[in-house]
Amino acid sequence: MISIVLTIFANVKQKLDYIKTIDWHNHLKYTIQEDFGSGKGSGDHSSNACFGLNEKGTAKLRSKENGIIAGMELLPSIFNLFDKEIAWEKIKCDGDNVENNEIILSAYGPIKSLLGVERIMLNYIQRLSGIATLTNLMSKKLEGTNCKLLDTRKTTPGWRYLEKYAVRVGGGHNHRMGLYDYIMLKDNHIDYCGSIKKAVSQTKDYLDRHQLTREIEVEVRNLKEVKEAMDEKYINRIMLDNFSVEMCSSAVELINGEKEIEISGGIDISNIRKYALSGIDFISSGSLTHSAKNLDLNFKADI
Repeated sequence: MISIVLTIFANVKQKLDYIKTIDWHNHLKYTIQEDFGSGKGSGDHSSNACFGLNEKGTAKLRSKENGIIAGMELLPSIFNLFDKEIAWEKIKCDGDNVENNEIILSAYGPIKSLLGVERIMLNYIQRLSGIATLTNLMSKKLEGTNCKLLDTRKTTPGWRYLEKYAVRVGGGHNHRMGLYDYIMLKDNHIDYCGSIKKAVSQTKDYLDRHQLTREIEVEVRNLKEVKEAMDEKYINRIMLDNFSVEMCSSAVELINGEKEIEISGGIDISNIRKYALSGIDFISSGSLTHSAKNLDLNFKADI
């Protein structure tokens, strides 16, 4: 078995302000309702059939494989909303390295509540830990370069703030949060407008009319478009779409440090370092969020 050493980010405190918002509260309420149903006939009938209100127990959350933990910051709100009688001790924090069979958390409370919250808690922590673990593995490939690893908008609907938080926990960086905070003119924008020049000109006019300040990034598909983008002074960053390593090196030479360079498409853990060494500033990867495998964890009765 190949042993993979993972970087520990435990000392890097990542903020998740989203958990203070009504959006997160509503998201969590819906998640609980999704499991328990609503109205007549709702509830955890399996646990209700087996245990009374006063029966208490202990359960431990353990890792079943090596990885980076993320999502522990959600636990106070999950447990408090589900059942305030659940007492818990956090042994691992977001960003910590965990190994197979390592205890992450111990919880004590009504057995029915421990059973009811189990899958809800696991779904969040397994998903976010999987993203943090993959991000960590890819980020390590960039060590010794000036290149930063970025995420994308390819996130699970309703989970964007959570999944982008997990990317940060794993050592990556967030690209734009949505369509509102950054201008990215992609191939479809350019094709509909007719040219990079026209798309940028119309964007600059729009920003001026609406008194908005946003950076402008333009996606290019070949070296000819790189040259076109270099002629536009309002472009802050050029994104190379599905370039080979050789094309990427040529683009870096053409741009010559005058604009930021990002590359996306066709990059995975096997070739990411080759691209980083070409001299680009950013690598964006949708796979961090859309292809990460959940970290294998379990929450078992401690008898």
